[in-house]
Amino acid sequence: MTNPAAIQGGPAGAVAARVSQANDTAAGIEVTEAFERFDQRDDIYSRALWDDEIRSKAASDFYKTHRMMMPRRGDGFRHRDYALRNAGWVGALTFSERGAATQIREGFQDPFVSCYPPSELKREVESPEAMTAEIKRIARTFGAELVGITDYDPRWTYSGKFNFFTRESEPLDLPEGLTSAIVLGFAMDKDLIDTTPSALASAAVSLGYSRDAIATASLAEYISNSGYNAVANMNDTALAVPYAIKAGLAEYGRSNLAITKEYGPRVRFAKIFTDLPLVHDKPASFGVREFCEVCRRCAEDCPSKALPFGEPTVEPYNRSTIKGVRKWSMNAERCFGYWTKIKSDCAVCIRVCPYNKDFSKWYFRAGRWLAGTRFRRVALWLDVKLGYGKRRQPKVWWGDPGTEKKT
Repeated sequence: MTNPAAIQGGPAGAVAARVSQANDTAAGIEVTEAFERFDQRDDIYSRALWDDEIRSKAASDFYKTHRMMMPRRGDGFRHRDYALRNAGWVGALTFSERGAATQIREGFQDPFVSCYPPSELKREVESPEAMTAEIKRIARTFGAELVGITDYDPRWTYSGKFNFFTRESEPLDLPEGLTSAIVLGFAMDKDLIDTTPSALASAAVSLGYSRDAIATASLAEYISNSGYNAVANMNDTALAVPYAIKAGLAEYGRSNLAITKEYGPRVRFAKIFTDLPLVHDKPASFGVREFCEVCRRCAEDCPSKALPFGEPTVEPYNRSTIKGVRKWSMNAERCFGYWTKIKSDCAVCIRVCPYNKDFSKWYFRAGRWLAGTRFRRVALWLDVKLGYGKRRQPKVWWGDPGTEKKT
């Protein structure tokens, strides 16, 4: 296993190494000696802007649909579907576009910029336990459905950030002394997700990002006004999935997604890195790894055949796969290729996942419990037999004449 002390340095780094390795084991994360921090320039969305292997007219048209109406025939891809999806981005894009003059793109390539100067008066924290409860309460008040806290782990910080304007990788400039990562989870609308693949389903994603941006930036502002560092980030700065798992909010699934107990894979995550004294949560398990070992619904239904059928491995598909972590990995090139083909993102792996349920209903909670036992194959059989995971027609969501919305 790679030594986090080599990344963090010094005695504090040695302590952090022991903490990280213990948390890795509890979280089911296996980091090998071949580990390398991931450069954001190599993620598939960045590569679509500079890498001739990915950059294409189809990729350009995919991004253009977020700026102009390019509807096509087919239920779920009409003018109204794209209009709703793009309207959902308003909150997130307001942040990302306000720094264009200074080549800053908050939430996607750069962390959020504070609206006010950080407080020079540092609030005294007498009890990290009380402050932790306070932060979680405020996070939920701002709109997060899930919130967990873990140690700041620089292994998951990007080795370089991608500059959207210059198309180059640049160094990150983070403050010294960060100790914690506050992880926020935002549930995406199930009825919308169930219409995927469609531009309509993508409205669940855009709305998730906008809720995410506003709540995360607001909580970071609260911490900054208390006199502490607060680096608020979404897709920028660091990988979200390891933090969500280590903060006890989720487990890792075959789909490459973080599977939560409350909403399954239907969650967007953000992080705030801080030096505010806080108590860290522990990783939690409810049987996802064992269930995914027998369930292959996401891989079987993936339109681009980008998801794995076999065991977790350290073998990368391409440069968009992180190196040195044994896990189920996705072929991001195939996945994104399908997105450009349909001119909208795809969430079939979320829709068909047996954990994509409304767990306010007791019988779905019973099914989740069964999936975490040695009778998990029975739970999988029932899920398929009862027809869960099928696509809902977008026109049903819209309530078109002659349709009836499924309850």
